[in-house]
Amino acid sequence: MSWIIRMSVNRSNSRLQVLKKILRDGIQKNDRLLSIRRCSSQTEGGIDRISIGDISIAIRQPSNVEVVPVRYLHEKPPQSVLHHLKWIMQKDGLRQDVFLIGGPGPLRRQVAMMYLELTRREVEYVSLSRDTTETDIKQRREIVSGTAYYHDQPAVKAAIEGRVLVLEGIEKAERNVLPILNNLLENREMQLDDGRFLMSAERYDKLLADHSKEDLDALKLIRVDENFRVIALGHPVPRYRGNALDPPLRSRFQSRDINALPFKEQLECLQEGFSGIQIEKISQILSFGAAVNTQESSTLGLPDFPLSNISGAVKMLQTNRKMEVTEVIDKLYPFRVILNKEGITSVKNLLNKFGLKHKDEYVTKGQITSVENKNENLVTIGTNETEKFDVIKGCLETNSSSESFIQTQYHNSILVELVQSHAAQDFCIIGARGCGKSILIERFAQLLGYELEPIMLYQDMTSRDLLQKRITESNGDTTWIISPLVEAALNGRLAVLDGLHRINQGSFAVLHRLIHDRELQLFDGTRLLQHDRYEQIKTDNELSDQDMKERKVFPIHPAFRIVGLSEPPVPGSASQQWMTPEMLTMFLFHHLRPLSLGEEKEVITRVVPKCPEMGKLLTFVHELRKSTDPAMASIAASLSTRQLIRIARRLSNFPSKDLHGIIQKACMSSFLPKLPRDSLEQTMNAADIKEMPKSEMDTNNNPDHLIVCSVKDGTLTIGDTSVPVFNPENKTKVPDVLFYENPQHLAVMEDMLRDFVLGEHLLLVGNQGVGKNKIVDRFLHLMNRPREYIQLHRDTTVQTLTLQPTVKDGVIVFEDSPLVRAVKMGHVLVVDEADKAPTHVTCILKTLIESGEMHLADGRRIVSHKSGHVSLDNTIVGHPDFRMIVLANRPGFPFLGNDFFGAMGDIFSCHAILNPDVESEMSMLQQYGPNVPKAVLEKLVSAFGELRNMADQGLISYPYSTREVVNIVRHMEMYPSDGLRTVVKNVFDFDAYSKELQETIIKTMHKHGIPYGVSRAEVNLAKAFPLPSFTKVSNWSIQRPEAKRRTSMMSLPVETSAITIKGPLEVFPQRLALDKNTARASLFTEQESYWTIPMHETNIISDVAVTKASNQAAGKFDIVHIVTANPIGLFSMIPKLSTCSVIDLYDMFPSTTGSYRPRVRIAPLAEPLDSNVFLHEEVTNSILVVNFNTGEVCRLSSHALPEMPIEKRRFPAAASTSPNPYRMCPSTLPDAKGTILFYKEGSDNIVAVTGKHAHSVDVPLVISKAHQTGADQWLLSSDKDEKFLVRMAEDNSFSLYPVSENGDSAVIRELSSVPLSDNHLKTSLSTDNVGPNRTSVFRDSYMSVMLGFPESTDVEVYSSPREPLPESKSKPQETTSTPAFGLFGSSIAKPEVNPTKRSHIVSLPESGQIVEGLPTWKVPESALTSSERAREVSGYLEVIDPVNHTLRYIPVPPASRQSPYLSWMSSIADTSLFVAPMSEDGLVTVDVGGCIRTWETAVVNLQRSLGEWKNMMGLDDGRPLQITKDRESGRKADGPKHGKIDPKNAPHRGGNTWAGGTGGSNTAGLGGFGGPYRLDAGHKVYQVPQHEKDSVPDHVREAAQDMARKAFKERLREIEMSEYDADVYEDFSKNVRRQVSSLRVILDSLQAKGKERQWLKNQAYGDLDDSKLIEGITGEKSIYKRRGEKEPEMGTPQEKPKRIRLLVDVSGSMYRFNGYDGRLNREMEATLMMMEALEKYEEKFKYDIYGHSGEDHKLVMVSKDKIPANNKERLVVLKTMHAHSQFCLSGDTTLMATQHASDDLAQEEADEHFLLVLSDANFDRYGISPKKFGEILKKNEKVNAYVVFIGSLEDQASQLIKQLPTGHAFICLDTKNLPQILQQIFTSTMLSGR
Repeated sequence: MSWIIRMSVNRSNSRLQVLKKILRDGIQKNDRLLSIRRCSSQTEGGIDRISIGDISIAIRQPSNVEVVPVRYLHEKPPQSVLHHLKWIMQKDGLRQDVFLIGGPGPLRRQVAMMYLELTRREVEYVSLSRDTTETDIKQRREIVSGTAYYHDQPAVKAAIEGRVLVLEGIEKAERNVLPILNNLLENREMQLDDGRFLMSAERYDKLLADHSKEDLDALKLIRVDENFRVIALGHPVPRYRGNALDPPLRSRFQSRDINALPFKEQLECLQEGFSGIQIEKISQILSFGAAVNTQESSTLGLPDFPLSNISGAVKMLQTNRKMEVTEVIDKLYPFRVILNKEGITSVKNLLNKFGLKHKDEYVTKGQITSVENKNENLVTIGTNETEKFDVIKGCLETNSSSESFIQTQYHNSILVELVQSHAAQDFCIIGARGCGKSILIERFAQLLGYELEPIMLYQDMTSRDLLQKRITESNGDTTWIISPLVEAALNGRLAVLDGLHRINQGSFAVLHRLIHDRELQLFDGTRLLQHDRYEQIKTDNELSDQDMKERKVFPIHPAFRIVGLSEPPVPGSASQQWMTPEMLTMFLFHHLRPLSLGEEKEVITRVVPKCPEMGKLLTFVHELRKSTDPAMASIAASLSTRQLIRIARRLSNFPSKDLHGIIQKACMSSFLPKLPRDSLEQTMNAADIKEMPKSEMDTNNNPDHLIVCSVKDGTLTIGDTSVPVFNPENKTKVPDVLFYENPQHLAVMEDMLRDFVLGEHLLLVGNQGVGKNKIVDRFLHLMNRPREYIQLHRDTTVQTLTLQPTVKDGVIVFEDSPLVRAVKMGHVLVVDEADKAPTHVTCILKTLIESGEMHLADGRRIVSHKSGHVSLDNTIVGHPDFRMIVLANRPGFPFLGNDFFGAMGDIFSCHAILNPDVESEMSMLQQYGPNVPKAVLEKLVSAFGELRNMADQGLISYPYSTREVVNIVRHMEMYPSDGLRTVVKNVFDFDAYSKELQETIIKTMHKHGIPYGVSRAEVNLAKAFPLPSFTKVSNWSIQRPEAKRRTSMMSLPVETSAITIKGPLEVFPQRLALDKNTARASLFTEQESYWTIPMHETNIISDVAVTKASNQAAGKFDIVHIVTANPIGLFSMIPKLSTCSVIDLYDMFPSTTGSYRPRVRIAPLAEPLDSNVFLHEEVTNSILVVNFNTGEVCRLSSHALPEMPIEKRRFPAAASTSPNPYRMCPSTLPDAKGTILFYKEGSDNIVAVTGKHAHSVDVPLVISKAHQTGADQWLLSSDKDEKFLVRMAEDNSFSLYPVSENGDSAVIRELSSVPLSDNHLKTSLSTDNVGPNRTSVFRDSYMSVMLGFPESTDVEVYSSPREPLPESKSKPQETTSTPAFGLFGSSIAKPEVNPTKRSHIVSLPESGQIVEGLPTWKVPESALTSSERAREVSGYLEVIDPVNHTLRYIPVPPASRQSPYLSWMSSIADTSLFVAPMSEDGLVTVDVGGCIRTWETAVVNLQRSLGEWKNMMGLDDGRPLQITKDRESGRKADGPKHGKIDPKNAPHRGGNTWAGGTGGSNTAGLGGFGGPYRLDAGHKVYQVPQHEKDSVPDHVREAAQDMARKAFKERLREIEMSEYDADVYEDFSKNVRRQVSSLRVILDSLQAKGKERQWLKNQAYGDLDDSKLIEGITGEKSIYKRRGEKEPEMGTPQEKPKRIRLLVDVSGSMYRFNGYDGRLNREMEATLMMMEALEKYEEKFKYDIYGHSGEDHKLVMVSKDKIPANNKERLVVLKTMHAHSQFCLSGDTTLMATQHASDDLAQEEADEHFLLVLSDANFDRYGISPKKFGEILKKNEKVNAYVVFIGSLEDQASQLIKQLPTGHAFICLDTKNLPQILQQIFTSTMLSGR
């Protein structure tokens, strides 16, 4: 090879000599005008030299005239072009290759072609793209007659035949492709794949002198022609997108900057070419374009103006000379579409400088009035506003009328513009989805007689897909088939490129020459020429069409046109800004706006003749489209004109008034992120579109309407919709699936059936496992429709979606995919997992659905059955019965698939498949498990429902579905002896190794009574003691009017007066979800569940009552009401739903000043007043009626119940005002009138309140107590223990019946109003006597039964005697241990007697039990052991069971907190426990800490529940519940150690050696046992069984703990952190640890999609690429694809991290009110949570923390460049916040701080900007305007600003949120809710990127 080296050196020396000559002589400037001179040879009679200026070059006659460019060079080329040509001629003479570099446009290529035409040189042209491989440049194998042959490609052809190789798009080729040309460029040498070697002409000629040609041929040496040259064309990178030049490649070229023509020359050329156009207009266009392209304008970030397109724009002016210059510029440079707000302003300012006023309003251009054929190629177009003009027509007959096209003034005007652009060049229509682009082009084609060739573009489309594909013939030979685009070019069709925004620019580059010059070179060597160039070559060389065909040269039809369709670009986006400077040079652009309200209404009315009134819907849609919020704009895209027409068509066939539901369905609002969903809801409310009541809904949307499905007499009926059952030829593909009907799924299927009847294709979107596939299969089964099924995935390509290529006997055979089979046979295609495939793949379905057309990879074409085509070999006529049903998971978190609905949702009729509601899921599960107890099913439904909600909120990553519940139920149905505790592990064992997730699941399961994660199970019921037998103690006699003459005492005087009702006053009820805790997870006791209401620490419980379900109009569940004092408030809680509403009544009563201690009692009412409760404040005698649903509060006043003034002095005088004597006797049998009895304690008056009247009755006794004995009757006790029965008649008259006692007078403590049943009475009294009765509690009895009371005259009293308490207990003198604050003194003695105190005794009618809440000291000595008596409890429930003759004492757990006002409570009741009865003999208690507990005490209920509990635990048969098989490691824990440190950090599993390993022993690591502490080295964790961990000896465990403590202290010393600081930090960190984990789940999910790798094609190894099968057969190597990280193109915007600023409030008010609601602590916890959660996400999230107070508005707490790296630094941040808040000056700078933070963030470059303001709601104190604050939040479009209120006095925050922008303000009074809020914030921007 020494001769090669010498030749290389010689060539280098030659170049150096030339360079020295240039440097010595200098560059001689020649100001003379250049011209082209042709010199003819006298001897040969032809041109043999060409001169430009003083440079000349010899030319030779070409041997292949068809490859010589023609009609590029004008007679008088511009001087700048001549200078370029002269330079190229110089380099040609020097035998140097050239690189023409410059901006986008055809000028560089045209200059090269001009030179080749001038010098009569043959050309080989290669358009480089990202798909270009070595074989496209060098050699390609083709199979002919079963043998593979190498075919030379352009580079080799050009080198051998002495042609010029033009390489266009150097920057688009992948880096590893072009280096193969390096040696060919440098030394004119190349080793070919077929064994030949290309050699330079000089070296070959030298060898030829010594050897014969035969010898050289034998050596396979091929001479490179000395006239071979290379002209490369490219853009400068990085200014433009692409790959930078490889340095070795660059060094082999001489470069020339080819800029646009100078202004003067270009103006002269345009003036010469368009003489009839005003020069001023041309000058203005040219001046503006030149100004945009100046260096000064480029600093504004404006894309290049396409100066090369100006000639086409000026042609438009010829069609309409009145056209404004700004309109022409809009077509050339659609700046309003491609630029952001700042860019648009800059362009408008630039237009103003040239005196051009841009009109924002569209000006109509009239309409086409006539289309007349001028000749076979042209038609004359007439409009009502311009002169007639001629344009090229298609090959079909023109059609000026169309029934399918609905004309509007706007669309008619756009058609005029399109025709004008058509007269000039190709054009592109930009418009949002569904705005009418496709239908407009159809109309355009009809007008001009064009046959449409729709071509759907997609991202993975290659240059071969665009132009030519390889196939194999039947004999195995390889050949090429042309694409639909090339067919359109040859046959004069209108090629519609749909989806310019999707296709990769690198692949689309192969069309530049076709669009600009109407020339194309295909991969098989075929050339397509513009028709006039084709004709000139024929004429000049006397060739026929057949000659040209043999030379593989074909003309492009003169009528051929290209139309592009695309969606608007997203300015500034790295992926969605497809409108590059290069793209601007290819088309004239038309922006198609959505229709106006009037236009859209007209279109819909004409398309749907029977369209109902849709004015409100259209108004709403247009308001939505005007929104500047990107999320709202994205939602508006779902309501396109196409979608509105679909809605109108459906309403005309299936009328509905549920406008709210229609919009929600179209927008898929169920799956929107919370903030956009709330904004949509607010927008609908503003438009008076509100959710309809269920009773007014359509039957299929009304959950109370029973939907029935049936097939009868060949007709399928679902609900109210019927359709004939299909009768297919082949029934084998009709699905048949096990399906259990439920109301929700039937409602969905009826909706689907309605759309199916209307001919729609369906899209079903929902979570995984909600039944999408089952619904579809059942749906098709009912209709008897055959199904084709295809499942998509991330690797799905367009090819695999349509055809599956395989190799059979060396021949590529394409097998039809299910899609093609469904189209051919009329089956229903079910496309599953559509969101898994890239949207650029699935988008090809758009053309198939819209027009019924699609091109297949094997050359076949699917056409619509309406097209009139017949089925041929290459044509498939779609079957009219073909339908498509697409299934996709919901978009966004946590699935993070591709947003199929966002990309294509408007072409389908969409249906949201939600998780079943409780009723539907229960119905379905009961069918899967008919023998599974209903209570178990209810637990599963509620528990999994909560897990799904947690997944939606981002608290857990996996969205548990109905599928998991069904599997659990099926298991329990088949194996009923397996406990629920065991069966649920089948689902949750996946999560067993995630500690935080496991804790969350266990807590949720226990909350709903599922004993998951329980290792032990015990029954711990209270011990039963024998109840003393009932003995007869006395007889009562009730004086009756029948037995004795009626006296005046029997009838009582009544004074009836009207009640004055003040109000209602509306108080906002705050709705809360309470955390439910099930008490029977591992221990079965009488207690069922418990909740804690959010009471303030100063609150005390005043009373509790229950509105039972039986007393409600449509009630399903009991409602527990708790009333509190200090301040007074009402909590209404539904235990079944764990929901609670809170009504603050602070303003309804006097403040608790002086000695005022309010005592409030509550009385629930019955239907129709069941949503109200009575509140009676006993101190002031105030009566309120509160509607706990609406918050309406009314005050009742009557002279019969006078209100009492209060004593406001702190130390009242001895003779203070007498206390209010009126007491309320709550009704245990509430009636429709709302009857409540009040009695005057210590006096002789009772007042019955019925409705709006008060009935005051004086009675002849001094009343001490009143008890209700039945409906409208009460038993009054006098101060002398005399008893009187009072009855109220229907006419509100009152009768008094004295009761005489035979024996000692009984002191009644409690009296039931419902009798014992006959069986219970017999069992209790051990007698056969039955009759009316009541149970009661006397002072000296456990329980008494009054047989015959109150109906009989004679009453027998039976009692179970109670032993009196010992003297030491009956008079306790101990004091309360809890101090009482303020005016109540330091300690209060327990009072012995207090007439206002109440005992909490309730009667349970069904079981006959009486339950009383007792303090410990009242429980008999014998009932409790010493240890039981010593334990801390709230009290005991004394359960007296007369039926079973037992007595039980059930301990009530202690309160979680104690009020400092405990003495206040002791004045209300004699125990700290409040008790109320519930339905079905249930019981509810409330302790002083606000803990609500529900209980079962009835023996029958307990037995039933215990059986169910045992079944759940799996304890029935005594067998082991679970057999766990763990593989023993065989290792022992013999002592802790740190272990060796591996310098390579290789993963280690086991071995007892290395630190940072997993699954080992003794060393520091993860997943093992016996080590001193955990050490994470970043490797996969292998977990050893838990029992091995538990088996570590105590001494080893102690040693490990000691070592861990030492390591911890060492770590503290490293970061200079004391143990005290560590404890302080831990106090904060432990409160947010779970929240940090939740937030990281969210952040990981947000990152996951961005990390997904892509397919890298043209690889030498990996998976076989189906699209490269033919290349594989022919022996090529780069036929594989593999997954990898794809590097971004040079010039594309760099991906930047999300920018977050946390703005915290460290003002004095945070410290001041921290003791009130913990707001500063909460803020510090939130700050810590953010710092810990973002610790490992610095690349994706860049954050800083600023503070503001009265002193400064920009306090830097954490700098973005120095974030805290360890616990100490994070603690310093928290300490700084606390200290500043404590010592700063008062004042507030919230507005200034927010404004500064927003402006500061906007100046930074980032992917997205988030500003999170943490603040209290104390705005009114500092006079902060909510309106002004809201304006600041929304001011900057780049910054997503949100405020989170973490502190609020009363309802400040809730009131403030109403005045701030929707979705930008949140309330977070508990840090655990902050991750959900942040998740809402992060996902709210998801829609803007659709």
